[in-house]
Amino acid sequence: MLFAPYPKNPVIGAFFREIDRADELGSGMRKMMMYGKKYGGSDPQLIESDVFRMTISVPEFVEKQEATTEVAEVVAHDGVHDIRLSEMMKKIIMLLIEPKSTPQLLAKLGYPRRTRNFEAAIKGLLDFKLIEMTLPDKPRSKNQQYRLTEKGKHLIDGIS
Repeated sequence: MLFAPYPKNPVIGAFFREIDRADELGSGMRKMMMYGKKYGGSDPQLIESDVFRMTISVPEFVEKQEATTEVAEVVAHDGVHDIRLSEMMKKIIMLLIEPKSTPQLLAKLGYPRRTRNFEAAIKGLLDFKLIEMTLPDKPRSKNQQYRLTEKGKHLIDGIS
């Protein structure tokens, strides 16, 4: 793979090279490709679309990543969509046999505080209408709890 360096701001780039705060133009890409293969076993993947993404393989984290991003094979049919649940979503649904507040859910899951993974799971379950808030008019209330909807109850029968 051949890369041609293209300075986005040549004036700033020249300044940083002059004061020895940057290597030569383009060395970062060459080093990333060299060390990516050396330590990760494969070239990094560069995906350019609306959002630029770079995927770097790190062998010692692959097992942990696969365990946390595993998607359960639980699929619900709501007539229009197939709903695939993450492990976190599945755990939350199983805990909501009776209504629970956020602190109760976090304690049962073993988290000391909210995480992005937890927030995403709750949002996804609300969007799929598998759970609902007990106080929908007051989403930030200290008395707010989550409970299963009828759709969620049907799904839990399929999980068990």
